[in-house]
Amino acid sequence: MLYLVGTPIGNMGDMSSRAIEVLSSASLVACEDTRRTGLLLSNLGIEAKLFSYHEHNKAAKGPVLIERLKNGEDIVLVSDAGMPCISDPGADLVELCIEEELDVTVVPGPVAGITALVMSGLDTRRYHFEGFIPVDTKSRKERIKALDDIRVTIIIYEAPHRLIKTIEDLIKAGYGKCKAAFCRELTKKYEQVIRLDLDSALAYFNEVPPKGEFVICLEPKPLVDTNSELTSDEIDDMIRSLRSKGESTKSIASKIAEITGKNKKELYSYIVNLLE
Repeated sequence: MLYLVGTPIGNMGDMSSRAIEVLSSASLVACEDTRRTGLLLSNLGIEAKLFSYHEHNKAAKGPVLIERLKNGEDIVLVSDAGMPCISDPGADLVELCIEEELDVTVVPGPVAGITALVMSGLDTRRYHFEGFIPVDTKSRKERIKALDDIRVTIIIYEAPHRLIKTIEDLIKAGYGKCKAAFCRELTKKYEQVIRLDLDSALAYFNEVPPKGEFVICLEPKPLVDTNSELTSDEIDDMIRSLRSKGESTKSIASKIAEITGKNKKELYSYIVNLLE
């Protein structure tokens, strides 16, 4: 059996008793960084055999783990922090297990993205998990451009040394006035949430150098420049576009009212008639 075990993202008190039990009884613990996981297990009083499994060796090490699972061993997979398979190669091992019809189960634990989302103050009803935006210029532009189609809260992971660059790129893409929550040191002593629009965040982090890993929760980009004048035809096209994406009449009326300043109730009636 392969066990996917969530580990603390900062506070050791978040380690569940079930996770400790499974880690203690496993034949092998596969992990990204054996030193980091070794320290975690040592703090918990657990002696376990560690196995290096990460992005750069997964092609070679994945089949080794599969063979051991076939031989009846119980193996635990952990990430450096949080849930395996979220921004780490665990998903590849799960896929191999499914192909080989090997059992997989999960021992849930903390997730930085969800932790940040619920404390962000932004809409939590629906969200898009983007994770790390690629560093490669072409892939980076493609992913940021793809965010234009996202109409829910966006969750982004970023390292401190790339944070300002990411904010700059998002501003260039039209997110300057969008609200965001910059969450760092989650569950730790110096946990901090900085709530600013991106224009203000750029000025802030140029004055206060970023420290620690960040989760950025970001509201979606406005459908159009709110300072521009829209023609009736442009508004009609926007309404039809939103409906084609599955938006309700109420939701469309709210969004068009926000953009144009028009009365929401009057827009609702207008949309109903337009879409008949």
